[in-house]
Amino acid sequence: MDVAKELADYAAANTTAVLDRPNPIITDAGLLAAFDNTPVDAYEYGSNLNTHLLALTLTSTQALISSLFTLPTKSSSSGPITLLPAPSTLLPREKPLPKPKPLTKWERFAKEKGISHMKKEKHVWDDEKQEWVARWGKDGKNKEKEGQWLTEIKAGEEADQDPSSTARSDRKARIAKNQKQQAANIAAAANHSSDATAISSRGGGSTLSQEQKKNLRERRKEELKRSMILSKTSTASLGKYDKAIKDEPKVKGLKRKFEPTVTNKNDFKGEKEHALDVLHKLETGVGKVKKSKKGGEGDEGGLNVRKAVRFQGKVDRASGGGASAGKKGKRK
Repeated sequence: MDVAKELADYAAANTTAVLDRPNPIITDAGLLAAFDNTPVDAYEYGSNLNTHLLALTLTSTQALISSLFTLPTKSSSSGPITLLPAPSTLLPREKPLPKPKPLTKWERFAKEKGISHMKKEKHVWDDEKQEWVARWGKDGKNKEKEGQWLTEIKAGEEADQDPSSTARSDRKARIAKNQKQQAANIAAAANHSSDATAISSRGGGSTLSQEQKKNLRERRKEELKRSMILSKTSTASLGKYDKAIKDEPKVKGLKRKFEPTVTNKNDFKGEKEHALDVLHKLETGVGKVKKSKKGGEGDEGGLNVRKAVRFQGKVDRASGGGASAGKKGKRK
């Protein structure tokens, strides 16, 4: 047995040679990628797929590594490091482009009027401390009145009020108002952006189809109906005595759902289960409300006011309180 020949045959059978490609392999060192634009050999691809794919991979990898050795390097504690260039291949985005942030009510107004917005500085100068202090937050300038040891009472104000608590309440109210306006602006901006995208015009003419215009009108009509119903329920009588408007929508309430009294002649399972359920509730007392005795307060066993008054009247009469004491204990 010739061992050398066996090893040579095994190496020849399991060694992949680098293929000669008619088109040069394009490498992008910035992305560590190699691109082989040569058409696939249909015969090799169909007859010996795994070996052919391995040869293609080896050829592209060797071209990529050869291009890396031509790049400049720098020394470090771990050894020489190759300086990769910027990627030259433009890859597609993983996600779509972000939509532009909708403008708020104030931003739209400022844009129409040409008002430039100037961002406030985070720190302001304090004349008393002679230093820069934060405008908001901990120890901020907006909390200056809350920590004053002496506060001037203006004419018409109550002298016994707590200025620190008043200033804190006013600041909290301003914060709540700003948060409410911010939420309303975000909702209005979102609705405005959706309407703007739906109603796009070119040269003063609308590009929407008749079906889209109809859907917009129906949606607007539903919004108006909902607003009208909400405005009617804002009165004390919930709109019961308000003057009716022409073509006013009727408020639809919840309807009670009744089970059918007549069931299938051959199927009494549901009726039997319902009857057994009611009987079980009656036996166990589920759903019963414990009522106190007549004249009592709270749950059963609480104080019976009428009985206590009569008892006190008897005690007063027995102690010689006279007729006036007796009258106090009488029931009117």
